[in-house]
Amino acid sequence: MSTLGITKLTCEYRSEPLGLGTVRPRFSWQLTSGRIHVLQSAYHLQVAGEEGDFDGDHLIWDTGVVDSDQSVLVEYAGAMLQSGQRCSWRVKVWDQQGQESEWSDTSYFEMGLLRTADWSADWITPEPGMIDPQAEEEFLLRKAFRVSKDVRKARIYATSLGFYEMELNGKRVGDWAFTPGWTSYRHRLQVQAYDVTDLIRSRADNAIGAAMANGWYKGNLAWENHRNLFGDQRALLLQLHLEYADGSTEIIGSDSSWRASTGPVRMSEIYHGETYDARLEAVGWSQPGFDDTNWAGVAKLDHAKDILVMQENEPVRVIQELKPVTVLRTPEGDTVLDMGQNMVGRMHMRLNLPAGTAITLKHAEVLDSRGNFYTGNLRKAKQSVTYICKGGGEETYEPHFSFQGFRYVKVEGWPDAEPLNPDRFTGRVMHTDMPQTGRFECSHELLNQLQHNIEWGQRGNFLDIPTDCPQRDERLGWTGDAQVFVRTAAFNFGVAPFFSKWLHDLKADQREDGGVPHVIPQVLDDNACSSAAWGDAAVICPWTIYLCYGDKRILEEQYDSMKAWVDHIRAQGDNEYLWNTGFHFGDWLALDAKEGSYVGATPRDLIATCFYAYSTSLFVKTAEVLGRTEDADAYRQLYEKVAEAFLNEFVTPGGRLAAHTQTAMILPLMFGLVEGEVQRRMAATLAEYVKEQNHHLTTGFVGTPYLCHVLTENGYHDLAVKLAMQEDYPSWLYSVKQGATTIWEHWDGIKPDGSFWSDDMNSYNHYAFGAIGDWLYRAVAGLDLNEAEGPGYKRIRLRPRTDSALSYAKAALDSMYGTIRSEWSLANEDGDGDSPLASYEFEIPPNTTAEVELPGASIATTRVNGQPADQASGVLSAREDDGTVKLELGSGVYRVTVQQPSPALSGA
Repeated sequence: MSTLGITKLTCEYRSEPLGLGTVRPRFSWQLTSGRIHVLQSAYHLQVAGEEGDFDGDHLIWDTGVVDSDQSVLVEYAGAMLQSGQRCSWRVKVWDQQGQESEWSDTSYFEMGLLRTADWSADWITPEPGMIDPQAEEEFLLRKAFRVSKDVRKARIYATSLGFYEMELNGKRVGDWAFTPGWTSYRHRLQVQAYDVTDLIRSRADNAIGAAMANGWYKGNLAWENHRNLFGDQRALLLQLHLEYADGSTEIIGSDSSWRASTGPVRMSEIYHGETYDARLEAVGWSQPGFDDTNWAGVAKLDHAKDILVMQENEPVRVIQELKPVTVLRTPEGDTVLDMGQNMVGRMHMRLNLPAGTAITLKHAEVLDSRGNFYTGNLRKAKQSVTYICKGGGEETYEPHFSFQGFRYVKVEGWPDAEPLNPDRFTGRVMHTDMPQTGRFECSHELLNQLQHNIEWGQRGNFLDIPTDCPQRDERLGWTGDAQVFVRTAAFNFGVAPFFSKWLHDLKADQREDGGVPHVIPQVLDDNACSSAAWGDAAVICPWTIYLCYGDKRILEEQYDSMKAWVDHIRAQGDNEYLWNTGFHFGDWLALDAKEGSYVGATPRDLIATCFYAYSTSLFVKTAEVLGRTEDADAYRQLYEKVAEAFLNEFVTPGGRLAAHTQTAMILPLMFGLVEGEVQRRMAATLAEYVKEQNHHLTTGFVGTPYLCHVLTENGYHDLAVKLAMQEDYPSWLYSVKQGATTIWEHWDGIKPDGSFWSDDMNSYNHYAFGAIGDWLYRAVAGLDLNEAEGPGYKRIRLRPRTDSALSYAKAALDSMYGTIRSEWSLANEDGDGDSPLASYEFEIPPNTTAEVELPGASIATTRVNGQPADQASGVLSAREDDGTVKLELGSGVYRVTVQQPSPALSGA
């Protein structure tokens, strides 16, 4: 029996996706083997019809045997796929020893509607003369229809202007929330595909219904109470495709025959919450036989269909549930549920109260210094949910079209005679359904809580777009926040489809001159555009996704956008090689800012020119990856001139930087703008600046993500560790010590005396400073990739740092090839404190190799799986270089032990 196997078949990052919009889907698989050092040498991939019959007459695409080690994102190159086409596929592989696997299990994918011509349905909205288009109430739309034959397959394709939820024959269609998602609605609108075969009643009457609310399309957005930013009418577009057992087909679409009414949701807004009057429920409204004669008609709406795209990222769903940990009675007399975790989503209630009883839930992130319910930082957002009972027995409810950011829930209106039972309340955590891929743990419990907070900050803010905060009247896709966090994000969760979709909107909203709006989708003033480190998301984010997933397509799709951004910068400055004009956020929220300012002390033109150089360098790499040699050459010359101009403008002949802040030192070091003695001097100066602050940081959004990396890479890892482990203000662990369960927007969002930083901009769930997570994975646990030799972790780099003032650290990443692990621990072998034994465990998935660096080790004292390092199985090479053992490992699990000098274990 072959030990070579295949698992984890995915198409466009998903298992058996429905409703694909790309005509060239890509296939990925993982290898399994009982042997070590397994590499794929060839594959054979077949695509057939949905019956899974791979005989010659049924094949759609057969690669034959392809001599290739590629097992990730293999692009379909067969005949043009058609709308609604369902295909099966399978693959077999050979390893470098010629061993052949069995065929994999059969997997499937199904296309969505690929052409505008596929849409025969109409956009419909309630008849304006009967229902006010600007009504706060939800709209209900329904249609009854007869199915006269036996149904073999049924699919719904739906989208809307505003939010929609669907029901078919009285049952909810799918479990997706906030559909159709938030895109640049003027240019792109997503369509969702649903398999409703099991909900259709053959040879019977049926009914379909859709409930609609304002959502992001026409609801309140941003802090100026703007509404109707994309349009002023909700509308539905829907097609039900029926395929009958006899081979015939039928389409039932949204048209003038539908009926409309308002529903029990009396108000629903993203920021403000929802009001639901259960007494107004139209029982059975989505079932056949319901009497809709008193309902209004619908009108056709003239709206574009050529902007429609199939769903690109994973949907928002309820991912998990939390129960209240306690019920509080505040000093002001409020009854408050403590969920124990700052979360994003909504509360589910079970009630049995008299008709007309109104229960209101108000949501907040923190309590004030006296323990009272605090909502000042919500600004104009109300985050209030009211449910009016219909009475007569048990009722359940949770909001439909709104989400809240909160840890604490104030319950108002509960009858005094009825004890409040916390078991009747459940927190429903919601975010984009990204698979969790990363795990970090160490011997320092506060760092573990920090990692927890980073993950929960990502959960709360990766809700269809990368928002800056989930609670106040903002919740926007700030580009600067996204780019500083993207690498950390790609450790914690699988974010390739998430960022691909958002970057498509960035490209759509990018101005003709290449400028990039501060937020994507763009909902701010047209002039809110093109700040350094914010607009650079156009280049940094696609490049990072390519690095982490080996995804060339995102570079291809964003290439023109990336180039346009660099060209935009070039046109800005007084000197084409310096960026010294325009508006910039600078080192936002840095602690060295002047009193009353959010902008740090680092000169903005220095920051801007550093990012000019950085984005240009990444664009050069992108052009090289894609074989665009002319662009690569031209922009390499541009980069060299920008780098030279930076040195001439900001660095003295003696090597001093003409700015004296931590961030000013960090950026040239991180972006490779200095080398040699100037680099050494600048790194030493940065170290001194940190020490002068008693081992604290003064950085903001721009400098913080890179600070520890720069210190570690320039020989000051001990200082980086001290920074990371500081517990007093300002530090990452300060908020942890204050009880934070997510990342704060400000280092002192809650001051030591319990007072608040400010009401005007003080989020307690704001992931940007959580970018330190990248350093924990890559520097402390040592789990990294080799950018030059194998993006997407094809070539793994493991550089664990046992000199991190910990007794152990471990990280794991579920990569496209399989799980990668890097773990280390220290133990005193003889108990005298002088002879620690460093133990490592590495896991390398099949079809990859790893380079391992063990500082302070020697070949003579290094053992791999109990054998001398240069003799152990799976070790492709072993050498010692300047006090560092360097190993080349094939796939497998390796336990490595090293006798080494004693590092400090303080903080463990």
